[in-house]
This record gives sequence, C-alpha cells and structure tokens, in this order.
Amino acid sequence: MTMASAPLGVVMLCHTALNRAAQVARFWLDAGCPVVIHVDRAVSAPALQGLQADIGPHPLLRFSPRHRCEWGSWQIVAATQDASAVLLDSFPEVNHVLLTSGACLPLRPVAEMVAYVQQNPQVDFIESVSVEHATWIMGGLSEERFTLHFPFNWRRQRALFDWFVEVQRKLNIRREIPRPLRPHMGSQWWCLTRATLSAMLGDPKRKRYERYFRRNWIPDESYFQTLARLHSAQIQSRSLTLVKFDRNGRPNLFYDDHLQLLRRSDCFMARKIWPDAARLYDFFLSDLAQKTPPLPPEPAKIDRYFELAEQQRREGRAGLYMQSRIPKEDSASAKTAGPYAVFSGFDHMFENFDYWLGQVSGTRAHGHLFAPQIVQFHGGAKVWHGALSNSAAIRDYNPRMFLTNLLWATRGERQCFAYGPEDNMDHEVNWFMATDPNAEINIIRGAWLLPLWRHGAVTQEVIAQIGVLQKREQDWLTVLQSRWGLAKLRVWSVADIVQNPQDTVFEAVRDSASAPALQAHGLPPLKPLDGFDQFLAQLRDQGLPTQVLKDLQV
Repeated sequence: MTMASAPLGVVMLCHTALNRAAQVARFWLDAGCPVVIHVDRAVSAPALQGLQADIGPHPLLRFSPRHRCEWGSWQIVAATQDASAVLLDSFPEVNHVLLTSGACLPLRPVAEMVAYVQQNPQVDFIESVSVEHATWIMGGLSEERFTLHFPFNWRRQRALFDWFVEVQRKLNIRREIPRPLRPHMGSQWWCLTRATLSAMLGDPKRKRYERYFRRNWIPDESYFQTLARLHSAQIQSRSLTLVKFDRNGRPNLFYDDHLQLLRRSDCFMARKIWPDAARLYDFFLSDLAQKTPPLPPEPAKIDRYFELAEQQRREGRAGLYMQSRIPKEDSASAKTAGPYAVFSGFDHMFENFDYWLGQVSGTRAHGHLFAPQIVQFHGGAKVWHGALSNSAAIRDYNPRMFLTNLLWATRGERQCFAYGPEDNMDHEVNWFMATDPNAEINIIRGAWLLPLWRHGAVTQEVIAQIGVLQKREQDWLTVLQSRWGLAKLRVWSVADIVQNPQDTVFEAVRDSASAPALQAHGLPPLKPLDGFDQFLAQLRDQGLPTQVLKDLQV
C-alpha cells in the first residue's frame, strides 16, 4: 500500500493513556493510513507535546481542533465532525473513515482491513438500530432521549437530571423530532464512506439537526447513526470494533489474559484496552499477529464469555461470601459451593458411623460441626481448609458463614457431617440449609434420646433436657418441611431403622456412596438397644408426649 492511494483513514479521539495512543497511531501511519488525532482540551499542553514527540513528524498525520469532551456530551460529536472534516480535506484519496479512540487496538493486520473496505466501497459499517427496537439501551431512556430536554449532566448532576426528567413526563413535555429524521442508535465506533460522511457534513439542514441533537442525551450514540439512514447508499448495521458493556453501560476493559479471546473476534478493532496490557499491545502491534496461525472467529463464544462474566459480577459465584460481595437473598445463584450431606442421629444408632461413611463415600466425614464444646472436624483436626478453626466460640460468632466458608474452601469434595438437636442449633442456619438445593438432610427422628438413655437414670435434669431437645427437633422439622424448603429431605424413626437398617441406611447414603463401595463395606453395626424399652416406659410415666414415644417404639 502506498501513501498516495491509502483508501482507509483513521480518526482517533484521545484523552488518556497518550503513550498507548501514540503507539497505535504509529501502527496506522507505518501501514500508510492517514491519521487525524483529536486530543481532549482537558489534556495539558506538556502531555500533548509529549504525544506529538512520541509519534514524530509524519506526512499522513494531522491534529484537529480541540474540544472539551465530557461523557455523553455534544462536544464528542463536534470533535468527531472536525476531525473527519480535516481528514477528508487533507486526504482526498481516502474512501473510508474509521472512528476509533485512543484506547482502541487493531486486532488484525491493516492490510486485511484495507482489503475488506476495498471489497465494500459503498458500504457504511455503523450500528444503526431503530430506537423502537433497541432493547439493549442502558439507563431506562429510549425514545425519550429524543423527545425530552437534558440541560443537566447525568454524572455530575444526577439528582437534578432525574428530577427534570420526571417533571417533563408529568407535564407531558415533548420536543418535536425534525423531519425527515427517524431516531436510530448504536455504537459510537463506526467506519463510514467518504460519500456518506461528506453528505452529513455538508447537509443543508446540518445546523438545524445540530441544534436538535445538542439537547439529546448521549448524542454520540445517535447523531451519526440517525443521519446515516438519510445519506447512506448501503448500511451494514454493525460496528467493526468489538465493544462489550457492563450492566451500567460502561465498556468492559480487555486485559492480557483476553489475548486468545480477542484473536477469535470477527471484528477488526477492540475497545477498551487496559493501558498496561503490554502483552496485547506487543502482540497485535507487531509481526506476531501475522506470523501466528489465525484462530477461527467465534463471536458467539465471546458474547457468551461476557454474559457469564456479567452474570458473575451481578450475582457472584455460587457459594462465595466475602466482605465485598454478599449474594442477594433472591439470587438465582446457589447458596453454597457444592452438594453436602447432613446426618442426624446416625452416629447414635450405628458404631463408628462417620468412619464407615468416609469409607463408602470416599470423603472425609466430619463429626458434629456444631457441637457445643468444639468443632468436630474429621480426624480431630484443629484447623481445616480455609483456615477454619475448631473453636466453637469463633464458629458461633457467625454460624452460617462458618458453613458457607467450609463448603467454599473444600469445593470439589463432598462434605458430610453430623447435626442434630444436641448441637448449637442456629435458627438462621436451619433455614439456610432448608432452602439450599445443595443440601441433603437425613434425619432419624428422636435418635438424640439414645445418648441420654445410655448416660444413666431418668432424673429431673434429664427430663428437662429432653423437653428442650424435643422442642428443637420439632422446630427444625417444621422449617425443613415448610413450603419454602429446597433441600433433599429424608426422615425416619428409630423403629424404621431397627426394622430395616440396611435399606434405610443405603437410601440415606445413595447420593454420597457408590454401589460397589456399599457392597464392599456392608452395613455398619447397630449399637445395642437392650433396655431402651424400659427407658421409654419411664419417660411415658414421667409425662413425655405419647406421639414422641410412638415414633421411638423399638
């Protein structure tokens, strides 16, 4: 490509990271593309001089009149107009004008882009979507951007901005859209033909249109997009620049670890690049991009990548709780990082149940994580993954966070632990597990009586303790069986276990243990229950409710 026949010219709007802007400008100039740079008036004179020195003198380089370009202001459009006029006047051989920013980065060799526009000499590449169909608009204003007045700055005077919008709505104030304009919106970054751009700049109604768009909200996303529909011979409603926005309408930054993702883009440019992403600049602005075998474009994969990233930013990662982000109560994301199993009463019914459970499930089964005196981690560990202490006092400071942190720190390994009325039952933890689809809760109702029976005779202290534990279990079951419950719940009585121990226990662990492991290790032995009948009779005579006794008959 010779300098005298370059069909593509570049307009760059710069205000920060001028060293990177200079690097990209030299890339275009070295490829023979004319470049016109607009530097925001807020940039200091020494910084501007540094930019000019970094680029150096070049016959294809021009600088346009400077404007103070606040976000969403008309001055961005005015700066673009002036820079485009300089480019068209100075370089008559240019057929397409590409609008970029100082934070844009070419993703392909310039020759590929030049060849592409040469193959489409009359095509304008500009995202131009009718405001009636622009469902992706951020901020809640679509058609009203074109019919209301916006004298206040959305960022610096947000309260006044919102108040004045509401006043105009209540008073039914509407501005007339100049004919024959039909409002369209789209990305600010376009590539227009000389014919279309010249027609816009030389439109007899240009001053009238400008007066109208000056009072619109974010006119840089609507001025060229609307006028292109008047003057273009052929429009491809897409931008050649890859831009991804977050939920607040701000462009996402691309970092060094996005290199392979950007290589799969079907766009020629990308915005917005982090100034310190040296790997991206070194790769795309050197011969590496040409020498490295190209990757097939996968724009759908890139879209999905950012959709997932935005969803993660909005909802967080499943089961992750930290100071900077607590998931919303109604979040669709899971409450915990993975499935876990809770066993209530099994350690009272079976010998060494936690050891047996670890053998058949391949996990490290814990004891009672919420025991009153100490956290019973597997093997008696004092500290568990995630630097979790076995201190009951530390755990009880925030029991729910203790549980979620345990599951987060051990994600990938299914956690199993004992829990029951004899533990420090926390109402919030009970509801948390009941409404967690990752929870699997297996309960032998009333099995908490067995340690009391084995402890000794029935005394008034024992009767009082039974009353407390009975109330705890009843409240817990009420929570678990509520209509809001999402946990997988299985409940048996002591009699159910005694009558058919193998089927009930195997059902309790079927989600945690494999069939070969169950066949290999068999059933854990039942603890002796001789004399439990007399204990229940004593409780009945002491006034224990008959319903509880019926559940416990052995």
